[in-house]
Amino acid sequence: MNVVHLLPSPHQYFFLAVSLLQSTIANSRRTDKRRSPVDFDVDVDTGFFPPHPLPHLPPAYAIWETALAEAGNMLSLGEDDSDPAVAKRISGQIWRSQVLSWPVIDTEPLQVNLRLLQRAHLVLSWLVHYYVHSAPPAADGVPFTVPESLAIPLVAVSRCLGMAPVLTFADTVLWNWDLVDGSLPLSIENMRFVNLFSGTEDERNFYATSAKAEFRGIEMLRIIDEYNNIPNLSDFTSISKVARDLGRLSGIINDISDIIQSVRPLVDPHVFYWDLRPWFEGSDAKGPSAPGWLYEGVPDSENLDLSGPSAGQSSVMHALDIFLDVDHKLRQRRYPAPSDGNKRADHGFMERMRRYMPGKHRDYLSSLAATPCSIRELAQQTPALREPYDNAVMALKKLRDLHMRIACRYIVTMSRSTPGAHGGCPVASMMDRLQSSRAAGNGPIRGTGGNELSLLLKAGRDATRRTLLKDN
Repeated sequence: MNVVHLLPSPHQYFFLAVSLLQSTIANSRRTDKRRSPVDFDVDVDTGFFPPHPLPHLPPAYAIWETALAEAGNMLSLGEDDSDPAVAKRISGQIWRSQVLSWPVIDTEPLQVNLRLLQRAHLVLSWLVHYYVHSAPPAADGVPFTVPESLAIPLVAVSRCLGMAPVLTFADTVLWNWDLVDGSLPLSIENMRFVNLFSGTEDERNFYATSAKAEFRGIEMLRIIDEYNNIPNLSDFTSISKVARDLGRLSGIINDISDIIQSVRPLVDPHVFYWDLRPWFEGSDAKGPSAPGWLYEGVPDSENLDLSGPSAGQSSVMHALDIFLDVDHKLRQRRYPAPSDGNKRADHGFMERMRRYMPGKHRDYLSSLAATPCSIRELAQQTPALREPYDNAVMALKKLRDLHMRIACRYIVTMSRSTPGAHGGCPVASMMDRLQSSRAAGNGPIRGTGGNELSLLLKAGRDATRRTLLKDN
């Protein structure tokens, strides 16, 4: 036998060389162009939380800081007719008159310091919501005017940060804390929330529950970063690591579900719905056709994003959706096919919620979406990864099922109650209640940002279900 005939032909050598070159180029693109999470203000130990409390603003902005510190004692909800609320009416008028008399303070000196910009956004957005919701109810059809002393600097700061000029998840959870013991690093046990609209422990516990979920997600961010920095996804060692990490990811998601579930004994639904949630409401909370807010002195203020804070603004959950390739916009052909309700839902909700995140965090999510090989694609091509991947997706689907039950208890049921009433809501009857409400002329039940809650939550849950490989 001629040994020469057993060797690859010259053209086979050529194609092998081309293949190796392409693989090298692909791997170099995978490693060389990846930016570190630190570039996006994502800390390796604290995730989307800043590693230290935000500093207070310089003396030139003392009137803002003082007004925020005094607001809780001086203001009550304008729609609240209880005796304690009525007792604060005079002090509330004084507080709002002072805000009206303020000059428009230049925010340019703050632009050299990211943390001061974040603090300014927190202070001003809390002041806006205090100002709007402590005022007497406006006449029907009349938009509410936010004075230029708040509106102009808040919009200026927000443009520097690349985020919406309104209260956001970052302002209420990510930035709204101080250390219990200043000599120790940030941890969920060493964090206390500072600003509270209702002044209740229920509100403090509500923020703490969200913070615990964010903290648990830090390990998830590390898993995602490690995946995106694996130089070669085709060798046995890498595939084994990805399989293990998907198992870890399922555990993290299950832990987040347990954390969300823990809100039940800590936050009373009546306190949340009647005492806290009204303060969160943004310009479009009553629906797209209702009059909203006008920012005095700000051109085209009717086009601003002013929906208010929402759990949908959590960058951790967006990162998870991107990593697992959940198709909220129904761009992919996946099964089971979308229901009529899925099709009617707001497909742009998750994308729009990113405009309420700090711009650097939104850029981080964009970088995740640009990964050369999504983990779903890899799992489709790799039998050993299909089950671990589907387990992670099912864990996320179960989390969203739980979210629907929590929303049922804290929003759907409470929307049928009065401040002194109590009741229960079987999950199975949630949709019937929503439909009955609509038929009675009450309109759909909406989330804090004005979105039709039932369609939104079901669409998110069903989009996650369609991500499973075993059905596709």
